[in-house]
Amino acid sequence: MGFFADFKASLMRGDVLSLATAVVIGGAFGKIVGSAVDDIIMPIVGLITGGVDFTQKFVSLNGQSYENLAAAKAAGASVLTYGNLVQAIINFVIISFFIFVVLRAAEKAKKKEEVVAAPAGPTQEQLLTQIRDLLKK
Repeated sequence: MGFFADFKASLMRGDVLSLATAVVIGGAFGKIVGSAVDDIIMPIVGLITGGVDFTQKFVSLNGQSYENLAAAKAAGASVLTYGNLVQAIINFVIISFFIFVVLRAAEKAKKKEEVVAAPAGPTQEQLLTQIRDLLKK
């Protein structure tokens, strides 16, 4: 087989297609969760913390004080925006939680399907009765 034939064969395997589908769905799911975090959860966190907007938290490395992050960036100051890290950590925890909930629901649904799909075979009593009847003959 040639290089391109091997490449095509590897792409057509179910694993690669499943992975590609998961990546696309994961990207869309990330946008949904990101919106939920930015538009719903962070304003609530800001309200609880007294109106703190974590994305505006920074430390100027040149030792000067600036009114806000935009003013520091406009002045060309080097800044550590630790608020973005806090925001990213909160996003990660929330996304992880949502993924956990979705996977848990999928596992429960899969277990229900397995229980329903189990074939109903003869009971132990029925098997013993059949063996007894065969022994009597």
